[in-house]
Amino acid sequence: MTPRPRIPLPRAGHARAAVGALAAVGVAAAGLAVGVATERALVRKLKADPADPYAGEVFGDQRYDESFRLEMPDGTDIHVEVVEPTRPRPGNPTVVLVHGFCLDMGTFHFQRKLLAERGEHRVVAYDQPGHGRSGRLETGEYDLTALGRTLREVIDRTAPEGPLVLIGHSMGGMTIMAFAELFGELFGDRVVGTVLMATSGGLIAETKLVAPALLGRVGAPVLHMVGNVTRYGGPVIDRARRSTTNVAWLLTRKYGFGTRHPSAALVSYVETMNSRTSADTVTRYLRTLATHSRFPALAALADTPVLVVVGDKDMITPVTHSEEIVRRLPHAEFVQISDSGHVVMLEHADEVNAALVRFLEAL
Repeated sequence: MTPRPRIPLPRAGHARAAVGALAAVGVAAAGLAVGVATERALVRKLKADPADPYAGEVFGDQRYDESFRLEMPDGTDIHVEVVEPTRPRPGNPTVVLVHGFCLDMGTFHFQRKLLAERGEHRVVAYDQPGHGRSGRLETGEYDLTALGRTLREVIDRTAPEGPLVLIGHSMGGMTIMAFAELFGELFGDRVVGTVLMATSGGLIAETKLVAPALLGRVGAPVLHMVGNVTRYGGPVIDRARRSTTNVAWLLTRKYGFGTRHPSAALVSYVETMNSRTSADTVTRYLRTLATHSRFPALAALADTPVLVVVGDKDMITPVTHSEEIVRRLPHAEFVQISDSGHVVMLEHADEVNAALVRFLEAL
């Protein structure tokens, strides 16, 4: 008769370890559940603030006179909107709005509202590739040089003649720098003014632009995934993000705003723009943002008016980055806004708009 195999019984120490491990897993799971419930309760409380000045504001749905899709040479479709002036003044420049990373043209909600009310300038806004209502690249990574060429295509289609003012926020400012690197001869001739908001000429790898931006899309799971982008891919990260929406909202509040009690409606608006940007798009922008270095390109702006705006509590592109731009462009007007974070033109729209009006009227 073949002897039956002996199955070793766990030693007392091993048994205790196994029980301890199971208990730890149970405690961790319970802690996670408590954490999720706490985050949900906190977000619910913050969103219910009766004093929120923007609680009734309708974001992202603004008037335009023309809307179309511009096909780029790489096949990407770019969503463009044009607002014609109601009180045009001869010689007034067309204002072109260039938004930042993981946002869309809605970033300039209050600036478009202001310009439409004044009615003196033609306004062009568009969604950057992979953002908002624009299409995504079929293959490869995004590149800031290509974004500079996209801006040129938008200008050639919407404002082939006449003076221009370029307004860029964050990655939008970097796009303008890439545009200046490629088409420096247009500054002074066509581009008569440039506004750079919460942006940087370089050293992006030293800032928190990329990691919190991705973290704000997907929550805690990205801490492991960000080092394994190729392995996991956008769809996996997107699923992780959907399971941590409250975390994403709180991170958007933390990294996007500087006021101690920012408007919950504004936070939700920014987080909505964030969440519409797929993780696949985010990861394909990582390299070009992390390697951005275009301080020499700022020389093209040396003989034209420049306005630099930054929030003093910007955690993504800190004040020092705007100070470096102003050091290289000493003629620039520098506006530093107190108690403001990265989305300065939303969080402190009145102050930004006042600076913008002064700038436009002085041209």
